[in-house]
Amino acid sequence: MNNFISELERKYGKFAIPNLSMYIVGLYVVGYVLQLAPAKLNFTAFLTLNPALVLQGQIWRIISWILIPPSGFSILIFITLIFYYFVGNTMERTMGTFRYNLFIFGGMLFMIIAAFLSYGVYKLVAPELADVYLYYYSTQFSTYYLQQTVFLAFAILYPQMQVLLMFIIPIKVKYLGILYGAVMVYDCIVGLTTQNYCIFFAVGSQLLNLLLFWISTGKLHQFNPKEAKRRSDFKNNVRMAPKGVTRHKCAVCGRTEVTDPNLEFRFCSKCNGNYEYCQDHLFTHQHVK
Repeated sequence: MNNFISELERKYGKFAIPNLSMYIVGLYVVGYVLQLAPAKLNFTAFLTLNPALVLQGQIWRIISWILIPPSGFSILIFITLIFYYFVGNTMERTMGTFRYNLFIFGGMLFMIIAAFLSYGVYKLVAPELADVYLYYYSTQFSTYYLQQTVFLAFAILYPQMQVLLMFIIPIKVKYLGILYGAVMVYDCIVGLTTQNYCIFFAVGSQLLNLLLFWISTGKLHQFNPKEAKRRSDFKNNVRMAPKGVTRHKCAVCGRTEVTDPNLEFRFCSKCNGNYEYCQDHLFTHQHVK
């Protein structure tokens, strides 16, 4: 899969949008401003991704749903937006502009497909009520689960990073990722069991995008029997370096075989120079040219 993405990057990388997170946060700001409008105007109702209305000619809804922010307006919204930008910008620096664009736009495309799939299922099981269901449940197709998936991807890339929960409690990102992931899986199961197909397909589409991202990091390769044997042989044959001296160091995160003995390191053949990366960043770093 990495070879396929690398080929896409070679052909279409020039079209990638740098600093994409800044534009996404800007769209959220516009969405929050629209939420401050008088209730009788109800701008949000004209933005939702409702396939039934799209098929009636309101094609702007295919794009306008991106303006609906992940969370409601609150006094902490400024800090929330800064956090969104920090997570997205950090991922872009780690993955590279093209791969980050591919992840974000892929999530948006999957969400649109999920909306039409749910509409198709409702048309099959309850054709006379399909439009009604979509009217009430189309708000599930928003940036909420898209942003959740971005954070889960961030947790995969930086599991040991600490953030302050409620600005007081330090907690590692991986634990928040586990919590967020569990909530998304729970929402998906509840959506299926209660026949709320909108939430089922909305969450499922983003989990699929996350799975493809995880595969693209190369982590699936570690389960290959040949790779497991190679790791075992490497650990049996490698010599211990003198105390205080490390043989390997990741050019992205700076970790070494001393700070994490379970890490594996490789040199990148596409980077100009001797740049070595750990297993978490070998396939996600931006090549040095």
